[in-house]
Amino acid sequence: MYNKQIIDITPLGFQWGTVDPFLFCVHHKDFYPAGNERLGPAASLAGRNLGQDFTVKDGWRMYHGDVVPGFPSHPHRGFETVTVVLNGFIDHFDSHGAEGRYGNGDVQWMTAGSGLQHAEMFPLTDPDNPNPLELFQIWLNLPKDKKFCNPYYKMLWAEEIPVHREKDSEGRSATVTVIAGKYRGIEALEPAPDSWAHDPENETAIWLIKLEPGCEWTIPEASSGIARRLYFYKGSQIEVAGVEMDSYHAACLLADQPIMVQNGNEEAYLLLLQGRPIAEPVAQYGPFVMNTQQEIRQAFEDYQRTEFGGWPWPSHDHVHSRETGRFARYADGTEENP
Repeated sequence: MYNKQIIDITPLGFQWGTVDPFLFCVHHKDFYPAGNERLGPAASLAGRNLGQDFTVKDGWRMYHGDVVPGFPSHPHRGFETVTVVLNGFIDHFDSHGAEGRYGNGDVQWMTAGSGLQHAEMFPLTDPDNPNPLELFQIWLNLPKDKKFCNPYYKMLWAEEIPVHREKDSEGRSATVTVIAGKYRGIEALEPAPDSWAHDPENETAIWLIKLEPGCEWTIPEASSGIARRLYFYKGSQIEVAGVEMDSYHAACLLADQPIMVQNGNEEAYLLLLQGRPIAEPVAQYGPFVMNTQQEIRQAFEDYQRTEFGGWPWPSHDHVHSRETGRFARYADGTEENP
């Protein structure tokens, strides 16, 4: 333990470690070129391990995509994904017939529950200019009694997500975007109904924080027993409870007391994840997160037998047209536009 407020500080890689109730977080940041007529990169794909392209080359990756970057259809069971898109777009399709396009500040909250397939493709919609993409995908566990809840997804549109702005004693600004939880009396939009975050007693929080150079910002205290992790993903250097922390590091913090963050001489961008631990056994294999290995085997058997509803779309890496705007169409046919 570094001091009475910081448990540890660790460097960040591609997949970020988290604390219960979260499973992990991935930070995707790719500087895609202009898009071609199929909304893939207008650039050569030679030398890439297509289908498994996770190595940064020329500033970007194709991931599991062969034509369009992203993640063609794949199954999930037993947890939730919270996808926070800072820049760029994602095209969503799932085995229940839902679809959408979201990005530039939007958040998708998806409960896999008993099982579904979905595709997450990164369409390069601008044919004349670069198509930068930056997003977080956060995996949030489900407790045992919710593992087989009905799959569900909802959109938190950027225009509706609460943002709190405050100034320190020297007039320097801190901006907190409240994706989940509550911050200084400001409550986030309602999460998915079966989520661990839906019960306020679990004090689940997902906040994006931006600090002006030199700004002092205090993380408010939570209840005893809440797990909290702070990720510093862009900037130069900050001090957390008096301890220096470089960019692309994370601090595991005690949550039952306020903690001072002092920014350095560049804008700082941080992500905070916290919540009451579910404190149940976790068995994970690939896209399934259950409580036992027997349940993992059952998940594979169920998927092989049912394909979690099958795949109703023309291809497993389907995308919308270049002209399509942000929208969501749910399994019941309801359509939403920001």
